[in-house]
Amino acid sequence: MVIFLNALGAMLIAGGLAGAILPAVPGIPLIFGGIWLIAGTDHYHRLGLWWLLGIAAIGAVGMGFDLLAGALGARRVGASRQAVLGALAGTVVGLFLGLPGLLLGPFLGAVLGELAAGGGMVRSTSVGVGTWLGLIFGTIMKMVSSLIMVGLFGAAWWWHQRL
Repeated sequence: MVIFLNALGAMLIAGGLAGAILPAVPGIPLIFGGIWLIAGTDHYHRLGLWWLLGIAAIGAVGMGFDLLAGALGARRVGASRQAVLGALAGTVVGLFLGLPGLLLGPFLGAVLGELAAGGGMVRSTSVGVGTWLGLIFGTIMKMVSSLIMVGLFGAAWWWHQRL
């Protein structure tokens, strides 16, 4: 049973790493779930509470960047308040519409918000592009967070293997 649970944990981690790139897959929660499962099968001998809390904190930061990245990208290009709120709303709505919603939701939300604020079509489109650039930054931060989580897991496992 331990071998099965460890294999399941490894599959969750691998799926989570894929989810760091794929927008529809919750990468960071899958990685943390896999790490927690493997730690639990080891009775938290090699990976205790402080390691898990540290890994969870890094995951929370990565998820925060991922969720706010579109709005931060819009804000970076000088978007109006309505455009930033539109990008956030588009991100939330896009979560429920699959991959197209995740890709287009923040862009359309920012464009519509900027148009509502009185911006022209060219200005609104540039705000939408800024939102997409923010999404790319958020994806990069999510990938970095995911790799740090897995790296810390490996370091803790290796360190306590030697003891």
